[in-house]
Amino acid sequence: MEMNGFFLIAGPCVIESEKLCMEVAEKLCTLTSKYRMPLIFKASYRKENRTRVDSFTGIGDHKGLEILQTIQHYFDIRVTTDVHTPDEALMAAEYGIDIIQIPAFLCRQTSLLKAAAQTGRTINVKKGQFLAPEQMQFVVEKLLQFGATMDKIILTERGTQFGYTDLIFDVRSIPKMKSLKVPVVLDVTHSLQSPNQTCGVTGGDPSMISSLAAAGVACGIDGIFVETHPRPHDALSDGSNMLPLDKMESLIRRIIAFREAYVKFEKEIQQPT
Repeated sequence: MEMNGFFLIAGPCVIESEKLCMEVAEKLCTLTSKYRMPLIFKASYRKENRTRVDSFTGIGDHKGLEILQTIQHYFDIRVTTDVHTPDEALMAAEYGIDIIQIPAFLCRQTSLLKAAAQTGRTINVKKGQFLAPEQMQFVVEKLLQFGATMDKIILTERGTQFGYTDLIFDVRSIPKMKSLKVPVVLDVTHSLQSPNQTCGVTGGDPSMISSLAAAGVACGIDGIFVETHPRPHDALSDGSNMLPLDKMESLIRRIIAFREAYVKFEKEIQQPT
């Protein structure tokens, strides 16, 4: 069944090895082909925003980007990764990354947005946990000013800070950002994080992924972002909030069911009574 343009951004939090990325990409390609859902493979070649100095950050920038190239060419799919500086945006573009992701904490960094826009690549900007959804208007305006076009801008909701140690998904942010006339994605794995833990490692509750996904679809999201790993308990980053890879199929089936109901309802209410 066609998803009417609805797409999935998924993959491990960080590139741990080529073997891991190939394993995850192969499974995701099999599932998205089965359910006819466009796939964008996501993995960070470097994790810059870490709490502790001994936290894993990556296997090396060039090696990580080369692995993304391998995934891109071997499976013939689009790939995305996050960047942190203007130079990194240019480097990602040189490696052929299809979609440049701007991390939530950096979503207002003008020089970074400018560099990303000038690559000519599609840009996915994650809304800051500290930012009202209406403020993303100014992010879009910056990107347009620097040469991006509306068809190459994506906004992603990834939760809002609620106290010091929790994030919540405010469903109102979806229609508010959709009013900016660009695709809006819900990052269901980061939206349920529990940051600022005393151990220095971010927590989370992946049991809520399915519920958040259903709520997002009901609000009209254009795509969903899921970090997944075959063995989250062994993951080197964000293992506490990633969805086990063997649960991806049930999540996709649930998303499809809710998406079909949403599309049907939208068509019905638009018909004259």
